[in-house]
Amino acid sequence: MTVKKCGIIKALIDKGVTIPNPECVEIGEDVNPDRISGQGVVIHSGCKIFGKKTLILKGTVVGYEAPVTIENCQIGPDVKLNGGFFKESVFLKQVSIGSCAHVREGTIFEEYASAAHSVGVKQTILFPYVTLGSQINFCDCLMAGGTGKKNHSEVGSSYIHFNFTPQQDKATPSLIGDVPRGVMLNQSPIFLGGQGGLVGPSRIAYGVTIAAGTIFRNDELRENRLIFGGAAKSGNVAYKPGAYGIVRRIFNNNLHYIANLLALGHWYQHIRFQFLSKEFPLELYEGVLDKLDLAMNERIKRLDEFMKKTSVFKIFSEKLKKFNLDLIQQWPEIKEMIYSYRKTAGDDQLKNNLIQTIQKISESEGNDYIRVIKHLPHEDIKKGTQWLQGIVDQVISKVEG
Repeated sequence: MTVKKCGIIKALIDKGVTIPNPECVEIGEDVNPDRISGQGVVIHSGCKIFGKKTLILKGTVVGYEAPVTIENCQIGPDVKLNGGFFKESVFLKQVSIGSCAHVREGTIFEEYASAAHSVGVKQTILFPYVTLGSQINFCDCLMAGGTGKKNHSEVGSSYIHFNFTPQQDKATPSLIGDVPRGVMLNQSPIFLGGQGGLVGPSRIAYGVTIAAGTIFRNDELRENRLIFGGAAKSGNVAYKPGAYGIVRRIFNNNLHYIANLLALGHWYQHIRFQFLSKEFPLELYEGVLDKLDLAMNERIKRLDEFMKKTSVFKIFSEKLKKFNLDLIQQWPEIKEMIYSYRKTAGDDQLKNNLIQTIQKISESEGNDYIRVIKHLPHEDIKKGTQWLQGIVDQVISKVEG
């Protein structure tokens, strides 16, 4: 261990970090000790922490069940990362993740979101309270729904989000719930039953239950539905690898996902910003914005690759072929439009009215984000959703119009 590494570990111990076995912990020389709290933080044996952007706030415990590797993550207060690999991700207050986790770039777990053991995620955004079971692969998803710890959206154990196609593209993000209503924490939960799967890109409405063992390949935009089914029917038919037959649905679902990411970005910039320094420090807030940028860039990149592939591979029908050629011509302009909406979008009056209401509630209810959102009057929830939905609609209408 180099002198500098020894100095970092000593500095952490001196400021109050509990490191039961310092010789079995590796701290990278680029880690800034000032970004790791000394209040209640515990780093267990076998853990490795790297990255100048790494941030660990008070009460966080890493490596209790198994060694943890952290690289450039921003970790909020009272988080438990019990074992696994965590890179370029953000975890807000009281997130809990079991051992054998594999959490990669662009992932955001909001307050009280959790995952059991052996879970793999990347470019995944979980709203407050969303829960993942064990042995799950859930990359390229945004999932919302639920109102609290006892009424939350959940993904059952041994679930897979299929995010890679036979055409070898990843234009497959699935929107499970949505941003405009999901941020209000007042929607019915969504349940994806264990030993099942969702074939992306897909859109699922609030209140939908997909029964255990079901592989779902479509969209369900009606609320409060039960979906069930066994294995696919057997068959053996002629097949041309690389051929596309559902270009419109794939493109539209990707666009809806991107539009919801834009709405979530504005929610953080204008609403979550009100709680800056009151509940979370600037560094954690910046971490979320950085991950939202990663998510947006990833989706645009994957959709860009998809558009290029569909310009080469066979399209089944003449109608779809024309639709695809029109999209390919419009795509550069659509990309520019998406980037412009990252800076400004939606109805400013609706946004400013919501900000004023939140500021008033904070004066009486304190600065706990979830508590304040749950105290929003019905009319303000309605107007706030209208503001965010307006951002989504702005993007969709520009393309469909």
